[in-house]
Amino acid sequence: MKLLIIRHADPDYTIDSLTPAGWQEAELLSERLTKENIKSFYVSPLGRAKDTASLTLKKLGQEAKEEPWLREFVPQIRRPDRPERFSICWDWLPQDWTKESRHFDRELWSSTETFETANVRQTAEWVWAGLDQVLADHGYQRDGACYRAVRSNEDKVALFCHFGVECVLLSHLLGISPMCLWHGLCAAPSSVTTLATEERRQGMASFRMLAFGDTSHLYAGGRKPSFAARFCETFGNAEQRHD
Repeated sequence: MKLLIIRHADPDYTIDSLTPAGWQEAELLSERLTKENIKSFYVSPLGRAKDTASLTLKKLGQEAKEEPWLREFVPQIRRPDRPERFSICWDWLPQDWTKESRHFDRELWSSTETFETANVRQTAEWVWAGLDQVLADHGYQRDGACYRAVRSNEDKVALFCHFGVECVLLSHLLGISPMCLWHGLCAAPSSVTTLATEERRQGMASFRMLAFGDTSHLYAGGRKPSFAARFCETFGNAEQRHD
């Protein structure tokens, strides 16, 4: 089977929807996805993800199942550089998160006091359980770090969600600490990440990533990806995002 993990288009967080540019991105995305022969659609309950999915679903006359675990990954922590207030758990300064060796470990990444206080592991396990249920519904049962192919198939499943939770999903499928993914990858708005099962021995499957954060549909429509997923390339560039 193939799994498409789709980040929402360019967001207007003040209204939990899309910017005018985001609606154009969602339209170009829909032109791509309507050709993909997707069997099932799942969507975050947040407006920006549902709006992104809406154009594709309308063209296909389909509906998406709303899943609460696909919402943005929300645990709040006190970052080392600003302990006076709460921040999302997946956005640290590189000089801070890289000091802790456990952050790089696929099992120990959430064992620090900062993450344990915020119940980050419990929230991640809730997300992983939701993903595993969807995969089980489509014939693949979690077995250790792999999946038993109970019903081998070539179904294509689309998940409309958010960058933070996308990395949590990928950490489970690929066995990588989400800290490395949160801080080392960039999924631009409306981008598509594709994974496929590999069943090298009958009855046992794993997932391989075929493409991460693909925005070819934007370039095909004459648009560049939005900058919303990144920070400034150089500190002196005042036109790019600072925090």
